[in-house]
Amino acid sequence: MRKANFFFCLFLVSLLLSCEKKVKQDDLVLPASTGKINTISIIIDDVLWNGDVGDSLRKKLAAPVDGLQEEEPLFTINQFSPKIFDSNVRLGRNILVVSKASNAEFKHVMDKYAAPQNVFYITGHNLKEIIETLDLHAATLVSSIKFYEIIENQKISAKALFNDRLIRQKFHVSLQIPNSFSYALVRDRFIWLKKDIPSGNASLLIYQVPISAFKNGEIAENSIRLRDSIGKKYIHGMLDKSAMITEESYYPYVTETQIDERQAFEIRGTWELHNNFMNGPFINYAIKDLKNKRYIIVEGFAYNPSSTKRDMIFELESIIKSIQFLKTQQNEAKIRNKAF
Repeated sequence: MRKANFFFCLFLVSLLLSCEKKVKQDDLVLPASTGKINTISIIIDDVLWNGDVGDSLRKKLAAPVDGLQEEEPLFTINQFSPKIFDSNVRLGRNILVVSKASNAEFKHVMDKYAAPQNVFYITGHNLKEIIETLDLHAATLVSSIKFYEIIENQKISAKALFNDRLIRQKFHVSLQIPNSFSYALVRDRFIWLKKDIPSGNASLLIYQVPISAFKNGEIAENSIRLRDSIGKKYIHGMLDKSAMITEESYYPYVTETQIDERQAFEIRGTWELHNNFMNGPFINYAIKDLKNKRYIIVEGFAYNPSSTKRDMIFELESIIKSIQFLKTQQNEAKIRNKAF
């Protein structure tokens, strides 16, 4: 009897310990992920990386960013052999694992080794299947990484925010702007914010126009016309008659999208100062506000002649995509009549 009780107690203790261990595993707090914005760790065998599969990955993930004068890759890629897929590599915020397997598969797992984290898996029975799987899911892969990198950038900005009270008052929208920006110019219907860096600067413009300003749905042409008129009116260089215009030699890229559940048009291109040597990339969003019969225009542009500009434009994009339209009891006719 005593022996039976002893084994029962031993079994009970073992059960409790296993339960306690499971609870501790379930409550485990994941370490914080690491890595610079727009960086991907690709875990792939060296033979695959140096062949057609690697070429296909580079073509998709390191394609040139639209709207930049010099070619800069969509993402910065770091390749690692599966043999050195250790704890440090596993802390990366964006990880892509490519390998041979019995079945072709694309899979996305969140917060596997760290948080926040995206781990993607691409497999195939042979090289042809791996490339076909990548081709089929490349758009989803790119858009997913970009979506979560926008969120990450917004989290960084939120640590020290600029007071956007004036923007709220003038346009009845809010924006998560880092406090590294300051007002460069404020007018009744126009705001220009600027951030200086050692090698240049980044700018944000906010203004609005009536819906009728976009005639016949010609988004690119109307956006260029509007931004050139804004540049002529407000953004001038040191030389006489030098004003910001859209560079004619680079036709802008136009994409329809949604921002804060509203139809919007994204325009990417390059700007220059007329009669001057300064130029750089811009990203412009025309956001349709049907309730107030207007378009809110928010543009970011960068000047950084001695360095890369991809991440500067990406930061401006993440700021613009943080916009929220505020509910207000104010007379909507006053909002509609405030065109630049």
